[in-house]
Amino acid sequence: MNELLDISVVIPVYNEEDNLGPLMEELETALAQTGKTFEVICVNDSSTDASLTTLKTLRGRRAWLRIIDHSVNSGESAGEATGFQFARGKIVITMDADLQMDPADIPAFLEALKPGVDAVCGIRAKRQDDFVRRMSTKIANAYRNWITGDSISDAGCTYRAIRREALVEVPVFNGMHRFLPTMLRYQGYRVEEIFINHRPRTRGVSKYGVGNRLWRGIKDCLGMRWYRSRAVKGSRSREVL
Repeated sequence: MNELLDISVVIPVYNEEDNLGPLMEELETALAQTGKTFEVICVNDSSTDASLTTLKTLRGRRAWLRIIDHSVNSGESAGEATGFQFARGKIVITMDADLQMDPADIPAFLEALKPGVDAVCGIRAKRQDDFVRRMSTKIANAYRNWITGDSISDAGCTYRAIRREALVEVPVFNGMHRFLPTMLRYQGYRVEEIFINHRPRTRGVSKYGVGNRLWRGIKDCLGMRWYRSRAVKGSRSREVL
């Protein structure tokens, strides 16, 4: 299980039983077309529906599917961090399990991850969410970039492709997934952005709203100001033989 692969797709899962089957089918098609070795790591964040059972069934004929199970619900950041810990891919792709992110965009991420680029982040060009969610995200992005000194266009989009070595020293905290591109830039890594396809949610229920992100986001932004002054630059070290 320690063999290095080309791609690891990390997907935090919480109560998405109806989306998992279609998502795995789309991922299988998209990843097979790349011609690269791959795995998909689904981190079940102590779902209360049949997500874990569904994943076990899907794994039956998919050797590339791995399931990690959290004993307690810990949130999306913890799900990503767990996936990073188990990932064997030289490139780690993160995405949600709600089918709003299109696996067909994976080749575009890989193409944008050129030599010298350490991470590529998605921008939801035509976001398929209601007006309140779109506007709250726009305001949050503007405030976030003002406080952190960064210029990420869509921090709420977790569809990203990141080189494995860039994730070694990422600090883990509740909310980390929203600030991952900024922390990578603070560490000296090059982060690019591309436009991606965004689809409406057709199954399940969103886990996020304005109320459960507002105050936490403000505190996290202030924390990022501190981290900016203390971040250690990534060194891309190698052993001298």
